[in-house]
Amino acid sequence: MFLIIAKYLIPKGYRGMAVFPFVLMKYPSDKENEVFINHEKIHLRQQIELLVLPFFIWYLIEYMVRLFQYKNANLAYRNISFEREAYRNEANINYLRSRSFFRFVQYLNYK
Repeated sequence: MFLIIAKYLIPKGYRGMAVFPFVLMKYPSDKENEVFINHEKIHLRQQIELLVLPFFIWYLIEYMVRLFQYKNANLAYRNISFEREAYRNEANINYLRSRSFFRFVQYLNYK
């Protein structure tokens, strides 16, 4: 994992993103933010499991489905299965040690 400050590559309203093997972040202070880094590490693991490119295809398709479902961009983003898993577990710094493969699938029908 490589941490890169990329202020102008991060979309407005977001602090960072994971693109295997990089974590791009808007603010240098986030390099020390364990919760933020853990959230992005969860995304890196998801990307590895899906061999990277299929992750982004799935992410985009699921975002479009959620956008149709919720009619709100922020709600659609927050309800993507990958984001649900990452947000729910970002504060658990040891989460990736016990996480099972393809755990994000559990969050597809999250209520």
